[in-house]
Amino acid sequence: MIELHLDSEEAQDAFGRRLATQLQTPLIVLLKGDLGTGKTTLVRGILRGLGHSGSVPSPTYTLLEPYQLREKAVFHLDLYRLRDPEELEYLGLRDLLGQDSLLFVEWPERAASNLPAPDLDVEIGHASPGRTLRLAARTPAGERVLRRLAAVSGINDEAQ
Repeated sequence: MIELHLDSEEAQDAFGRRLATQLQTPLIVLLKGDLGTGKTTLVRGILRGLGHSGSVPSPTYTLLEPYQLREKAVFHLDLYRLRDPEELEYLGLRDLLGQDSLLFVEWPERAASNLPAPDLDVEIGHASPGRTLRLAARTPAGERVLRRLAAVSGINDEAQ
């Protein structure tokens, strides 16, 4: 597990860019945290780190924003407004999972048990100033991400 404090939105964006360099497909990342903790800010930084230069809207109303970057398909889901976990079928979740892609899911608890096991859990909390991030690996792929991130960033990695 990696825990860190980021003192600004800019620092959170910069961390997302650093994290992006360590992500390999396929990978499922669950983003947890209260409203306003910066889940979309982190995804925006990751997308920028992967080479995306356009806007990165929150998928709060669309539920899903797809991106095609180099050879990577990236899907950003925000399930905050999901009324029923069965709605994931209408989004084509099975098709997304079948691709060699990166999948970022905000508010995963709204999906009940309709999501596959994640590779990484990212919990973001309010701190004064800034935010705290806790990244936990759930699979060997997630452990590799945390080890590489720790190696290039000098972050203390306690991946298990």
